Amino acid sequence: MSDIIKKLIGDKKAWRKMEARAKALPEEYDFVYHRIQHYMWKHSAGSGMDMIEIFEGVLGLFEEGAKNGREVLEITGVDVAAFCDELLINAKTYTEDWRKKLNTEIMEKLGRDIKEK
Repeated sequence: MSDIIKKLIGDKKAWRKMEARAKALPEEYDFVYHRIQHYMWKHSAGSGMDMIEIFEGVLGLFEEGAKNGREVLEITGVDVAAFCDELLINAKTYTEDWRKKLNTEIMEKLGRDIKEK
């Protein structure tokens, strides 16, 4: 079996385990976790593997919070999108590409050097 196939099978198993862990959380945690996933997948770029690591971290936070009897918004804060955006800072996202494209198009149209600020 090739290394790529082994990796894909392993990733799929890990994903299923994470999803089972999320389903075992209290309902509000499971709901927020999956809404976070939905929001963050829109921003992912490349293979998305950095998103898996982020989801793993969020899941761990949520499991610990639930175990300690905390409400989910005590973990994320009421601005869940800001919580997600903070997590995305170190992830490869399409936002980087969109920003670069916007700046490049404007600088080229205006006849400016792209490196100008």
